[in-house]
Amino acid sequence: MKNTLANLSRRRVLLALAASPFAASTPALASAAYPNRPIRLVVPFPAGGGVDIFARPLALGLSDALGVPVVIENVGGAASRIGTQRVVNAEPDGYTLMVTNDTLVASDSVSGVAGLARMLPQLQPVTMGISSCNLFVSHPRSGITDPASYLEQLRARDGGLTIGVPGWGTAHHLCSAALNHRLGVTAEHVSYRGGAPLLADVLNGTLNAGVVTMAAAVAHIQAGNLLGLAVTSETRAPALPDVPTLHESIAPGYTHKTWQGVFAPAGLPDDLLQRVHAAVVQALQHPKVQEMLPAQGFDAEGLPSTAFSASLEASLKNFETVVQATGIKAA
Repeated sequence: MKNTLANLSRRRVLLALAASPFAASTPALASAAYPNRPIRLVVPFPAGGGVDIFARPLALGLSDALGVPVVIENVGGAASRIGTQRVVNAEPDGYTLMVTNDTLVASDSVSGVAGLARMLPQLQPVTMGISSCNLFVSHPRSGITDPASYLEQLRARDGGLTIGVPGWGTAHHLCSAALNHRLGVTAEHVSYRGGAPLLADVLNGTLNAGVVTMAAAVAHIQAGNLLGLAVTSETRAPALPDVPTLHESIAPGYTHKTWQGVFAPAGLPDDLLQRVHAAVVQALQHPKVQEMLPAQGFDAEGLPSTAFSASLEASLKNFETVVQATGIKAA
């Protein structure tokens, strides 16, 4: 199964590489000076979370593709706004890039939150790197062992169940709030700087449950330290085949697809955009990336910049609908 998934991802990436504008204009761009020094890859979340897990092997692939070191810089806090602002303020010269997730467009929908989506005009979408799903988790001793017991506890505690989310107004928060709205229940969402500190509190029993990108919790679940309650994908994730979907269990029809993408500061010249896009698509074929993708429940994408921009708009509209339905306000 893993080889099949890896082959599917590789074919998808090869198609993206063939479609890259850089593939048709290599001679002109290959002679350009870029890059001639290390590149900074900002991850606007703490180390150990789902975005960080993807960014680290991606950085290795980018370094091979571009021929210079690519250095990860974790800048967590404020639901990723601090790190994103650092990228917005950087020069559009190709030496500062960012990997982030759909939180970029989620928090702008929450009334009273200084939304990230307002920064979108100051960012250049490069490509959607991967897509995945979110995962609801609990501690093995929590008494919450599956979707049915999760719903039972939500109803029994009547707003008192604590659910950790990696930032107020993040995609994970809105994903959980949308589920609660559909189920007719409430809960206490507890905001963290990222997935790693959230999981630490699920592991030590401070939280009843949490919502994270699947990659952040896979190793803990496989080691028996956490329970995977449900995934938000339409079908079960091959990396965790025993974990049911919400759709098949307590919330028929409920699904949520998350993504992680690469951005640069706005104003990046078109030839550099093409160069970076081609390098990311090439990096997705790196052996370490190909090895990591199926194990973490990631699907390689490599969308062109224009298609990625359209996807951002669709994500924003979806989250606005969630906020209108749930009435979420700033924390």
